[in-house]
Amino acid sequence: MSLPVRDQAKYWGVAAAAFFAVLYLLGDVILPFVLGGAVAYCLDPVADRLEAIGLNRILSVSLISLIGLLIFALAALLVVPSLVEQSIALFKTAPQVFSDLRSFLTTRFPDLMDGESTIAKSLGTLGETIQSRGGELISSLVSSVSSIVNVMVLLVLVPIVAFYLLLDWDRMTAKVDDLLPRDHAPTIRHLASEIDRTLAGFIRGQGTVCLLLGVFYAVSLMGVGLNFGLVVGAIAGALTFIPYVGALVGGALAIGLALFQFWGEWAWIGAVAAIFFTGQFLEGNILTPKLVGDSVGLHPVWLIFALSAFGTLFGFTGMLVAVPVAAALGVVARFGLAEYKEGRLYQGTDANPTVATAAKVATDKTQEVRDES
Repeated sequence: MSLPVRDQAKYWGVAAAAFFAVLYLLGDVILPFVLGGAVAYCLDPVADRLEAIGLNRILSVSLISLIGLLIFALAALLVVPSLVEQSIALFKTAPQVFSDLRSFLTTRFPDLMDGESTIAKSLGTLGETIQSRGGELISSLVSSVSSIVNVMVLLVLVPIVAFYLLLDWDRMTAKVDDLLPRDHAPTIRHLASEIDRTLAGFIRGQGTVCLLLGVFYAVSLMGVGLNFGLVVGAIAGALTFIPYVGALVGGALAIGLALFQFWGEWAWIGAVAAIFFTGQFLEGNILTPKLVGDSVGLHPVWLIFALSAFGTLFGFTGMLVAVPVAAALGVVARFGLAEYKEGRLYQGTDANPTVATAAKVATDKTQEVRDES
């Protein structure tokens, strides 16, 4: 005999409260483990495919780790120093950029840019603020001893945690499955598969899209000679997981920089704009349909809200877990709505049981076909 619904809700509520309490109290401590778990989750399908072609689990994980270390070493030697250097230079040149913008607006719109106007004063102080705050932030992050120690800890712990989690991933999932309440195991497995499908489509698929677009934007912008092209490409690629935000922010930043750098050379300004139009075409027609799919169940507004709420409450670690928690809550909400529509509260006391049964059978068959596909 299963537990009453009230007792079940109590136990699940306690478990959720314990999860959020641990996340709040140990946010910085568990950061390497969250990152390591995310890496292991993303690489588990690769390890499974290597096992399918004949390698055992240890060899598969070792090969993945070796390739990962090589990629990380190349990035650390070739990309990261240039990215940091360009970021600091961008913040330092911000006052000059805004000064040029003020001169341009003064020439074209003298009345609007009167020395005592609000716009003129804002442009005069905005560049200095970005330089002082932004440069101070990046310099402190790079030079701070505590930050360096934290980064080194992450660089050491995250690969180790990811290696061991990836090595034991299948056994851990089997143990978790063995601990599921027997009465609710089929339902939990179904919800877990839906959550996994959503996360796989978003994190693995959208993460690949972000990486490819970031590389495309950075290489293309540096190819046309745009200053700080690497930084702009990195920003646009990183924000691509929110639809249109990456292209809007990166495009506005790139075109704004191109206007100051190539003023009068309209072909180069058009080339910068064409790069972002091309990136949007590739994302919408090739990359996203192939790598993410038509629907992953995460609405952009829901995603932005989850990132904002978890980031405010739990810091950077909260932002990392915001996507999987948002995906899980979305799946559970859809499951709850489906159950509600099958219940008497929605259908009423006069609902035809034969029709309801037929509808439930049709829904179950549709779900089976979906799971098989």
